[in-house]
Amino acid sequence: MWARLTVTVGGSGLGLRASRECLLRVTAVGCAGKRQQDRRDFSAEAALKKTPLFDFHRNHGGKMVEFAGWSMPVQYKDSHIASHMHTREHCSIFDVSHMLQTKIHGKDRVKFMESLVVADITELKDNQISVPRLRVVELAEKLLSNSEVKLAGLGARDSLRLEAGLCLYGNDIDETTTPVEASLVWTIGKRRRQTKDFPGANIIVPQIKAKTARRRVGLVSTGPPVRQHTPILSPDGQVIGEVTSGCPSPCLKKNIAMGYVDAAFAKNGAAIQVEVRKKTVSAIVSKMPFVSTNYYSG
Repeated sequence: MWARLTVTVGGSGLGLRASRECLLRVTAVGCAGKRQQDRRDFSAEAALKKTPLFDFHRNHGGKMVEFAGWSMPVQYKDSHIASHMHTREHCSIFDVSHMLQTKIHGKDRVKFMESLVVADITELKDNQISVPRLRVVELAEKLLSNSEVKLAGLGARDSLRLEAGLCLYGNDIDETTTPVEASLVWTIGKRRRQTKDFPGANIIVPQIKAKTARRRVGLVSTGPPVRQHTPILSPDGQVIGEVTSGCPSPCLKKNIAMGYVDAAFAKNGAAIQVEVRKKTVSAIVSKMPFVSTNYYSG
């Protein structure tokens, strides 16, 4: 098994991003009922999948949670906010080893892969750095020896990706979402638009030129933070969509979110409302990313 490392630049720092993972700690308590619960909890934890950096995370104080069947660090000793801001100013290592790799062989490998996705596989640049699982801890520790590098968990990753306007699969996009609705037309290769030989092309290609009924947009709201499934309302109180992700932005000191709204309201600066705890809260449609990005593209 191999582990993956991805490197991103943040602020003025090095901008490293990598892979790792670990298990929840179980604390014994002198109570029979509690011990039974601990055993059940431990059994549930033991059933979770572990990445090659499981023990590494535990040794570095990772607070572990279940994530898509994996035991993953939600944060470390630093707070979520501190970790988020450190990543913006310098760099952090994230665990992405649960995003497993698949090696596809054969002369028809490109044709097979393009039968599954909208991208032009032939345009992808070669090469990716991977590390054998037996060497990944050594590499991770070497990265951490740089004073600008810290560990970050799922909490910081989620707020960082939301500030960047990036989708989380299962929340912001799924099998029912088209790239046009999700404002992801850039993922469709130019050649694929012409050949129209990708899944859903008969629906997606016409949407590129025509208007869709709904669009993914950014939102900035007042009041309490909005979360997934929060209803989005028009100024006169009609339901026009739903929030798919939301959180307080550590960088902007505002509540941000993304979601889908009727196309008529998908305009930057449009005044809308969100329903939080059965109360309406004012919000506006905002451009994304909320915080400007500076991706290293090679």
